Amino acid sequence: MIMITIRKMNVEDIDALYDAFLKQGWHPNKETYMKYFNQQEKGERQVFVAEINDIPVGYITLVPKAKSGPFVDVGYPELKDFNVLEAYQKRGIGTKLLDVAEYAAKQYSDFISLAVGLHAGYGAAQRLYIKRGYIPDGSGVWYQDKVLTPYTSCMNDDDLILYMCKRL
Repeated sequence: MIMITIRKMNVEDIDALYDAFLKQGWHPNKETYMKYFNQQEKGERQVFVAEINDIPVGYITLVPKAKSGPFVDVGYPELKDFNVLEAYQKRGIGTKLLDVAEYAAKQYSDFISLAVGLHAGYGAAQRLYIKRGYIPDGSGVWYQDKVLTPYTSCMNDDDLILYMCKRL
């Protein structure tokens, strides 16, 4: 049995996460990790890092209030940017990250929101969210931060998303 620790992001995680995701063939952005760390320090975002044997293997971030999408006006907290290294997936790490982030979200609201991409690269996340009780909000598919009008063309990229929420 592996021992998974979930903790607050530290500055050393910036390079560690960048290097690990780059090594698996993704295109991480070191500036994004630095922004997350700085926002965490200012209390604008919580960043939870999963580690095994002192090695960061995944993370999730939580913003106290959605800044885009259908939940802006209701003020639900939003899970943003959830990733577990491919070599560590299917070991319960994502579930533990979500457990901690959802628990933290309770300080802001009785509900939590998120957006999930619709292409196959998000398939595991889609299934995990449904199993955890997240349901689509009913606004339909969004593309590039706007509701996608029916019969409008779009690209099946990371900007094609579905918003979901659940009661905590």
